[in-house]
Amino acid sequence: MKNVMTIGGQQAVITYDADIEMFRGEFIGLNGGADFYASDVAGLHREGEISLAAFLDECAKRGIEPRKTFSGKFVLRVSPEIHEAAAVAAAASGESLNQWVASAIREAAHA
Repeated sequence: MKNVMTIGGQQAVITYDADIEMFRGEFIGLNGGADFYASDVAGLHREGEISLAAFLDECAKRGIEPRKTFSGKFVLRVSPEIHEAAAVAAAASGESLNQWVASAIREAAHA
């Protein structure tokens, strides 16, 4: 997946901040903010490990579960035309709309 780095078993999205000419990493799926900055890949790994360790230590001190939980449910809003096209595509594939959308998301997210 583009712009995603795994550090300590956790995924972080990497972006470039042109204002400060550094890369920014932000861990996804945590119950709080844990971000880090560096000018190169090795630095991102190093700073990410430091940031993640500090976050996990703080969670342990406070008795907080560090990872978010996901219910598997979310609301998706699309135009009526996209809704209709998706319903037709799902039916043509012999799937429910939910199955078809879940497959499309799985494929797009490489999950």
